[in-house]
Amino acid sequence: MGAKGQAEQGRWRDQWWAVGLLVLVIWVAVRLAFRGWSAWPETLAGGVFYAVFLTWFLMRRRLRDAKAVGTEPARVPELERRIAKNGELPDDPAEQAAMIRLIRRREEKLRRNRWWAFPTLGLIFLGMPLLWFTAGNVPAGLWALGFGVAFMSWMIWFNRRFVRRMVAMRQRIEGVGGVGGVGGIEGVGGRA
Repeated sequence: MGAKGQAEQGRWRDQWWAVGLLVLVIWVAVRLAFRGWSAWPETLAGGVFYAVFLTWFLMRRRLRDAKAVGTEPARVPELERRIAKNGELPDDPAEQAAMIRLIRRREEKLRRNRWWAFPTLGLIFLGMPLLWFTAGNVPAGLWALGFGVAFMSWMIWFNRRFVRRMVAMRQRIEGVGGVGGVGGIEGVGGRA
């Protein structure tokens, strides 16, 4: 299946309403599982709030990325998917340049946020069980500790895999004729 087929296949997941609906369903399911059916009004209100907020945040990020790399906002998720899957290279030199700019933007953000992002997540997900233990709720502390260790392990694994794939994709594109020696591309996207 070519790039057109892949773009059509994942298109519904890239829409703002799909993001909002996913956040809403997950929020409501988790909250109802922990609080019971009697808490459905505040669960639904909280779910709508977080769905709207996260949808707004994601769409704002997508618009900024598109502006920075020189493509349309609807193309950003497809480029990210290709990078994450280490998929096929774009045929169009302009799209290759946009993909390299997107990769460099992501790499710069990861470098910039490396010193505080993982430590903060570690403090939240591994420090929260200490609060449960000091409150005397050992089962909740053990559950939170297990979740924190699993989540942080997954985040570290996912981050390392994504960085490896970004580097591999960038190297593959830079090796393709027409975009080699990426000196000109680096200046086009500007600073991330």
